[in-house]
Amino acid sequence: MFEKYREAHDLAIDYGEALREGSLPTFLKSLSQFEAREVLKNPGFRRAAEMMRLVNSSAFADEIAVPNVDIFLARVHARIVSRTRKAQAGRQARRRRRSAQYHDRHQ
Repeated sequence: MFEKYREAHDLAIDYGEALREGSLPTFLKSLSQFEAREVLKNPGFRRAAEMMRLVNSSAFADEIAVPNVDIFLARVHARIVSRTRKAQAGRQARRRRRSAQYHDRHQ
């Protein structure tokens, strides 16, 4: 028969699978209110979750890809430079307009 709520050990197994697959947000969304309370209160689940993290990190350590932050930083730097240039171009255009208006009035 289908159980309405998963028990702590079933939640720990599901957590381990989600951790391996990289789908923790999906696992967390799948929790019912009762299960979420059980996860927060139950020290056994916390220990099991920590064990799952350790097992996964040791078993899949060579497969973990560390993100390359250099590309991100280069893009951020490029956007900053672009915004700075746009701001300077806007100031120069305003100065030219004001200068042209001043010369038009005083001629």
